[in-house]
Amino acid sequence: MGNRGMEDLIPLVNRLQDALGSVGQSSSLHLPQIVVVGGQSAGKSSVLENFVGRDFLPRGSGIVTRRPLILQLLSATTEYGEFLHLKGKKFTDFDEIRKEIETETCRLTGSNKAISPVPINLRIHSPHVLNLTLVDLPGITKVPVGDQPADIEYQIRDMIMQFICKENCLILAVTPANTDLANSDALKLAKDVDPQGQRTIGVITKLDLMDEGTDAREILENRLLPLRRGYIGVVNRSQKDIDGKKDIKAALLAEKKFFLSHPAYKHMAESMGTPYLQRILNQQLTNHIRETLPAFRSHLQSQFLALNKEAEEYRQYSPDDPARRTKTLLQLAQRLAVDFEKLIEGSGDKVDTANLSGGARINRIFHEQFPYELVKIESDERKMRREINYAIRNIHGVRTGLFTPDMAFEAIVKKQISRLKGPCIKFIDMVSQELITTVYQCISKLSSFPKLRDETERLVTTEIHEQECKCRDQVLLLIDIQLAYINTKHEDFIGFTNAQQTYNQSNKTGKTGNQVIRKGWLTVNNIGIMKGGAKEFWFILTAESLSWFKDDEEKEKKYMLPLDNLKLREVEKGFMSSKFVFAVFNTELRNVYKDYKCLELACNSQEELDSWKASLLRAGVYPEKVTVDKQGNGAPENFFDPQLERQVETIRNLVDSYMGIIYKTIRDLMPKTIMHLMINSVKEFISSELLAQLYALGECSALMDESPEQQKHREEVLHKHAALKEALAVIGEISTSTCTTPLPPPVDSSWIQPSRSSSPLSPTIPKNSVTGSKPVIRGHAPRVPRVPTPTGPTAFPSTDGHQQLPGQPNRAPSVPRRQPPAIPNVK
Repeated sequence: MGNRGMEDLIPLVNRLQDALGSVGQSSSLHLPQIVVVGGQSAGKSSVLENFVGRDFLPRGSGIVTRRPLILQLLSATTEYGEFLHLKGKKFTDFDEIRKEIETETCRLTGSNKAISPVPINLRIHSPHVLNLTLVDLPGITKVPVGDQPADIEYQIRDMIMQFICKENCLILAVTPANTDLANSDALKLAKDVDPQGQRTIGVITKLDLMDEGTDAREILENRLLPLRRGYIGVVNRSQKDIDGKKDIKAALLAEKKFFLSHPAYKHMAESMGTPYLQRILNQQLTNHIRETLPAFRSHLQSQFLALNKEAEEYRQYSPDDPARRTKTLLQLAQRLAVDFEKLIEGSGDKVDTANLSGGARINRIFHEQFPYELVKIESDERKMRREINYAIRNIHGVRTGLFTPDMAFEAIVKKQISRLKGPCIKFIDMVSQELITTVYQCISKLSSFPKLRDETERLVTTEIHEQECKCRDQVLLLIDIQLAYINTKHEDFIGFTNAQQTYNQSNKTGKTGNQVIRKGWLTVNNIGIMKGGAKEFWFILTAESLSWFKDDEEKEKKYMLPLDNLKLREVEKGFMSSKFVFAVFNTELRNVYKDYKCLELACNSQEELDSWKASLLRAGVYPEKVTVDKQGNGAPENFFDPQLERQVETIRNLVDSYMGIIYKTIRDLMPKTIMHLMINSVKEFISSELLAQLYALGECSALMDESPEQQKHREEVLHKHAALKEALAVIGEISTSTCTTPLPPPVDSSWIQPSRSSSPLSPTIPKNSVTGSKPVIRGHAPRVPRVPTPTGPTAFPSTDGHQQLPGQPNRAPSVPRRQPPAIPNVK
């Protein structure tokens, strides 16, 4: 070609394929290739064999090519073939190459004519070839034959699409001359992914089999049914020639003689035939490689840099070196302590914006879940009044008491304090579980060393459980201390004198003004069902009311619900619902909204539900507690003795006052106790004692045994790093002084009907446009303005999901304009 530097590009790309193919990278990088597409018996195999000058491809009826064949042709002084899956073995007998292709195909696909997208890599060195890289794909078929799967057409089309959709792929569309070119499946598929025709080269085969008096001159001259890159005609051996073992060299001479002697083709004989096609493909492939190399290099460089640090660590790592094992153990123990402390104490480094973790979840337990559990006990007023009633009456016995007995107060208070044990123990369990979850999150980074991970997990979880027992004992001791002495001289206790004055303030102690407590979106579940179902509104909770608006702009208020006499009720989650629901209702059985006795509100998560409950508690809306008197002693609220009613109210106010002091104390002491005895102790253990206990096991060397997965990962990283380094070195050898051939101007290719459907706007082409009488000549369409090539460093996103990088021309979208065909139902 007179451009030796360009010819040298293709062997370098073949070296890239080998270097990257060994680590499974070639498919993701879309190396430049020429893909041969055509129907069955279109002559694809004959074209490839003519390139090589040898018979080496399987022959037969029906579908023969059942796996992609990546064929690398390399110009050399000796002639032999070699397969990538049989490295080091050279095949000088091309019949053996054919048998190996058949054997390797059956190894994956079996003998039932099924197909597989896994390619076979064949490299042929020969003095009779030009440097080319081609991919031979299964021929397009319409109807399954014999024991072929019913969806064979769809499997083949999808496999072809996977190759030709790539921007770096040149499409060699092979069509026999004795068929209707306008209905060529190869050209239709190419049009789907390459509407501008920038990547499609047409090949017309079987020109010698056309009816007498007909020719394809106007097609080959690109005047009828034009393609942007045009057509090249070839003449292959007939089946009789193949059966008769006609030499390919003789066939190439016969092809040359055919074009020189045919009156319709002799004027363009120099631009027809297999040798010319081979040179054109070499030139086009070289141009394509030249255009894509800058993006190639950038992609490889980014992958190489991403692996550099990890590969350097693995390269210096010696699994059997005791000193290296000890150092790694120290580093992992220190990293575990740092990671655990960051998750508990919080850190601005690598903040998780998707989920709460570690300390944030424990904080939610401290200030939302635990207070809610306490208030559920505190707000069970019906049960408390009943207990006070029975306590007073039981203390008086048969006598009628004139004074309020303080023994009833003490008995009720002690019973209320004893009830705190349940929520407190539950509180400790929740924090313990969060600590274990946080530890697991940190220990997961030790998965490379299974024994170390298991021993670390055992030691730390054992320590957590030990500290949990200590904390539980301490909390129970705190409650026992409160039970030991009821301090009625406490400065915050109202005393008997002031008990009567607090009758109307029992549920209002926490409200100060109409301050906004919470805002957020909630779904109203039980209204508007006839108007389209549940709706989402913007809610604002204040100390006195619950209001909701159309949206968060807070301009259109829908309703304002006063909080007086409101209670909170839990609602079970529906079977098919993903929402978390609670309800508010009026204790005096009044409607809370229009004709509705309760208002069901839904959140998107359990965390959001807990947060709304805690906010409602702050506003004085307490949870409902339904209790049933199993002894049948009657409703405690209906006191017929005015004196007994006054005594119950007095005791209730006294208990309310004293338990308020207890709740305040417990809410303050519980987080402090757990923080001191559990969280800080576990932190101290991990940072100071864990390493010593690991050494005390006496199996320090065995702890650092790598898992098989880690060994494999380390080898893969080193192998991939070396392959990328080699690939970058290969690209570095490429000369930048070569030139490229400009792309031909656009043509009107609207005559090709898309493969998805036949368009009514497509021009009508006679069915026998090639084999029939001389058709009307169509001129070229007006030129399409050329799209300038981007020169800046900006990368443009392409429509097929791959990034178009600097150095690549601005191509038309290469995504098929049809959905993959549906697989037919096989009965």
